[in-house]
Amino acid sequence: MLDSEPTAPRACSWPSADTEGEEIGDLDQALFRPGLALRDWLLAEGTRLQDWAGLLAGLAERLNALGVPVDRMTTAIDALHSEYAGVGRRWTREGGYTSQLFPHGEASERAYERSPFAEAHRTGRWLVLDLRRTPDDAFDIIPELKAEGYVFYICVPLCFTNGTRNGVTFATRAEHGFDRRALSVLRFVMPTLAAVLETRSVNQRLDNVLRIYVGNEPHKAILSGTIQRGQVSRIRSAILFADMRGYTRISSGLEPERAVELLNTFFDCLVPPIEAQGGEVLKYLGDGLLAIFPDNGDDTGGSAQAALSAATAALVKLDEANRAGRFPAQVEAGIALHHGEAAYGNVGSGARLDFTVIGPDVNLASRIAEMNKVLGEPLLLSKAFADHLGADPEMIGRHPLDGFLEPVPIYRLRPDGPSRKEQRELARAS
Repeated sequence: MLDSEPTAPRACSWPSADTEGEEIGDLDQALFRPGLALRDWLLAEGTRLQDWAGLLAGLAERLNALGVPVDRMTTAIDALHSEYAGVGRRWTREGGYTSQLFPHGEASERAYERSPFAEAHRTGRWLVLDLRRTPDDAFDIIPELKAEGYVFYICVPLCFTNGTRNGVTFATRAEHGFDRRALSVLRFVMPTLAAVLETRSVNQRLDNVLRIYVGNEPHKAILSGTIQRGQVSRIRSAILFADMRGYTRISSGLEPERAVELLNTFFDCLVPPIEAQGGEVLKYLGDGLLAIFPDNGDDTGGSAQAALSAATAALVKLDEANRAGRFPAQVEAGIALHHGEAAYGNVGSGARLDFTVIGPDVNLASRIAEMNKVLGEPLLLSKAFADHLGADPEMIGRHPLDGFLEPVPIYRLRPDGPSRKEQRELARAS
């Protein structure tokens, strides 16, 4: 994780203190009330602080006031996220707060296996090192700690109730290091610190999972209490509906893993331009997606222009992916743009609900997307979207759409608009 250690597991042959604290001793009576005050601070303000920087800096300040000479402190917390496996956070006296993400994969696993955390997790004991007596090859982090002037280092294993392995470290430049008095303070506050770190971790995991699977706006609605069946939220926005043409044909001969890879590569062309323009994917629908670009007050033209920029950039990226041979066959997309009201709410039965997107405007966007193949156009616009757009799109007729009583006018960008090459240059510039 954050610090690294030897390639092969080994027994600890230098001074250490176990989790029961036999080598640490009881808390000095004079420190009992200040220690309680620190635990109270952790449970009260420490759990409410919005940023980790305030928590680590506040804890370091209070530990130093109690005679624990902390010059460096880190935490390594497991994460439940699609893009990274954990988060390392660091506070130093001279550098303040920094953080880093640990990616999924073998590189992070190797770094963990070469770290003091792995040793602490294997033994279940505190790892307390006098760096002046610790060989450089004991852990990869040792030379770095010595070069920065630290003389004592502690790694504390933390196992949360969900079974994840985590940890916290302390380092000091003080000549006397962490004496028995300092260790007794750390032992006294550690159960409370562990509880606070777990509480913050659980909240972050819940936030991450909801954001990943239902999107930012629905995730905020759910966490605010919108979890009853039938509750509906509405948002005025530009609506983008996109899907892959011929997915069934292209994927029919693929193994499931390759089919998933095909979809992920396709979405890698669509989603970054959407997010770059301030849009949000609300729903993945098989080989398609639904995204919104919320209005900013009365500036409805801004959301329409953002959606159009995202759509044209996505088509450029798809074209580049085809030319680079990233797909098993030529892949094309159909994108429809509309402006209206996206409604999302809880649908289902009993305790199993789905936060889904509904409403006539969403239906219209999806029906227009079905016309991309019929009309041979990669990008189509509704009249409502055209009305909010500063450009002058071209109407290509009124067309019957399933579920709508009257033929619906459909627009496209005029042929004299930006060429594919110009679109690619605009996409790169943005």
